[in-house]
Amino acid sequence: MGEKILIVEDNPVHMRLIEMTLRAKNYDLLKATSGEEALEMAVRGKPDLVIMDIHLPKMNGFEVTRKLRENQAFSHTPIIALTANVMKEDIERVIESGGDAYSTKPINTRELPEVIAEMLSGRK
Repeated sequence: MGEKILIVEDNPVHMRLIEMTLRAKNYDLLKATSGEEALEMAVRGKPDLVIMDIHLPKMNGFEVTRKLRENQAFSHTPIIALTANVMKEDIERVIESGGDAYSTKPINTRELPEVIAEMLSGRK
């Protein structure tokens, strides 16, 4: 298996699409459907990259990203925010919370793997 990616997504249809897209690239996938589960899964699984849905129940993706960044172990882990909103203030919030990049919904199955590969190669 390749690098480990944590997918944080509460919508089963989006989760399945991301999963199918990334499995084809031989990534080792971890999945979480809530912010709380994402934090727990990150500590346990130590992903190389995180794909973070912004609109999650209870704790949103901005909060989860901030909490991950507070943990030294994830201070340099690439985090890609997923959002349907691409207004300037939403993109600014992604950066302010500690996100490295964003990708829009619906998922672009060609673009997302390219962004991931680029971010992972930047870590090496």
